[in-house]
Amino acid sequence: MIYQINKGSKYFGGNTVFEDIQFEIKNTEKIAVVGRNGCGKSTLLKCINGIESLDKGNIHKQNGLTIGYLSQSSIEDENQTVLDELNKAFEEIFILKDELEKLEEIMKYDFSEKILNKYAELQNKFEEKRGYDYMSEMMNVFTKFGFDESDLKREIKTFSGGQKTRIAFVKLLLIKPDILLLDEPTNHLDLNTIEWLEGYLKKYPKAIVLVSHDRMFLDDIVDMVYEIEYGQMNKYIGNYTKYVEQKKQDLEKQISAYNRQQNEIERIETLIEKFRYKKNKAAFAQSKIKYLERMDKIDEPTLSDNKTFKARFTPKIKGGKNVLLIEDLKVGYDNVLCEINLEIMQGNKIAIIGDNGTGKSTFLKTIVNQKDSLGGSYLYGHQIEVGYFDQNLTQFNSNKTVLEELWDEYPELDRTTIRTILGQFLFSSDDVFKNVEVLSGGEKVRLSLAKLLLKKANFLILDEPTNHLDIPGKEALEDSLKDYTGTILFVSHDRYFIKQIATSILLIENGKATYFPYGYNQYFNKEEVNEEKKEKVKVKEEVKTVKNINIKKEIKKLETQINDLENLLENKRELRFIPEYYHDYRKMNELDEEIDEIHNKIENLMTKWEELSEQE
Repeated sequence: MIYQINKGSKYFGGNTVFEDIQFEIKNTEKIAVVGRNGCGKSTLLKCINGIESLDKGNIHKQNGLTIGYLSQSSIEDENQTVLDELNKAFEEIFILKDELEKLEEIMKYDFSEKILNKYAELQNKFEEKRGYDYMSEMMNVFTKFGFDESDLKREIKTFSGGQKTRIAFVKLLLIKPDILLLDEPTNHLDLNTIEWLEGYLKKYPKAIVLVSHDRMFLDDIVDMVYEIEYGQMNKYIGNYTKYVEQKKQDLEKQISAYNRQQNEIERIETLIEKFRYKKNKAAFAQSKIKYLERMDKIDEPTLSDNKTFKARFTPKIKGGKNVLLIEDLKVGYDNVLCEINLEIMQGNKIAIIGDNGTGKSTFLKTIVNQKDSLGGSYLYGHQIEVGYFDQNLTQFNSNKTVLEELWDEYPELDRTTIRTILGQFLFSSDDVFKNVEVLSGGEKVRLSLAKLLLKKANFLILDEPTNHLDIPGKEALEDSLKDYTGTILFVSHDRYFIKQIATSILLIENGKATYFPYGYNQYFNKEEVNEEKKEKVKVKEEVKTVKNINIKKEIKKLETQINDLENLLENKRELRFIPEYYHDYRKMNELDEEIDEIHNKIENLMTKWEELSEQE
């Protein structure tokens, strides 16, 4: 055990965030903290990191324990370059390097065993810290987060907020703290980066505590789940899916045990009432009363805090079979980001995927007439009515209340209908009188979805609809969209959501859009197969490279041998003009035989040289 919270409690004002919790981290455990938005997950991470303190309870941790917490504020000086900031992760390496260089200077004149041993010790530490390849490690992580090598020279202040967070994340991964605290680490990351990060974190040699609404990400990484619900904490062994299954089973067992005990109590109370006033049975009744008093009562099971919105998206009209025809559509701002050809048919549910900056959201803005195209055309089919969800939620910039925001858009509806719809999206009682500007991200998403539901469109165009939603909210949206009979075109980085909804995939990559007429599972498996093929090609190329290197070496060797033999041949020929040879026919015959043998060797070597040269 490297870290432990014992009977920890945290309060804000008069509200309990969590109370009397038990939480511990062992060795290299990968832990998820789950629960609804506002349950205290982020607060717990801040308590572990020391940003917040517990109001009650004790913390025990291993001596010298290092804890790293992902936050943008960890970049103190934004005037420095990215390289300067990332180099802070390798300060120990630089110190060791300076010490080694100083010793190397001393060793020019001092060869004592003491100096040599000290040098060997420092060199071992330097190697353990990966001092010889820290730069390649830095570049590997940095570029995987979507940066170019040239970005290392840029000042941090020139990057966007999301990019600064990613730079802080890169630095944190390079530091490798004993406990890595990550709060929504997949925000601002595209699918490829998320998949790379999964692989990196699975192999991370130390402990991780993770808060995320990305269910597939949790499933692939964690081996322990702590749930915060109603201020209490429960521990589950396994990944997210196992946690869900185990929690359901535990609740069913608890309900069953509670019901059995209640039936037993009712039976005993009936017996007590029946016999307590009879003289010959009074002792029996008293014994049953004492039995009930001593009984360890099972608390009535509290249903999970799974309250979420209920929505049924239904098209007002069916619309034509041909929903949208896109031909040579050029998408972008100053420059073309991608070109798209696509035919969308009624009932299609298409997920658009690709790296950040490839034009996914710009494409959606273009086809809903919020942005001009840079060329090409798109044409909607007969009676196609579009409902658009904007990830930036830019429509909420007013001073209206929640009730006014929805009612002003649909003035033909009566107050009761509007209140009912808002209730379905968890805006009840005084919530409807909240000012829109003070709503949380999740509340704004729910209000936007309420508007979308009332539009009754037959073609939904959704840009990152699961952003700001907690897991129950995502599951509610999935249920709604799975039953939707219209057509959907959507952008999402949530692979679990894509897996549940998409019937086909549109990949935007390298300025081109490629359509795959099947869902995410088949697409993902195909990509794995392609990766295997790429790996095989890579191996073949490596073998070919090695072979070419060996051929070049052999050619070089042959050229040296041929050159040496040609020099020897010239020397032998010169001997013919020496009297010792041309006056002695025996020596002359032996010389000619030697010359012939050298000729033959040269010819054989030349044949080999020609064959290898053709293979080069």
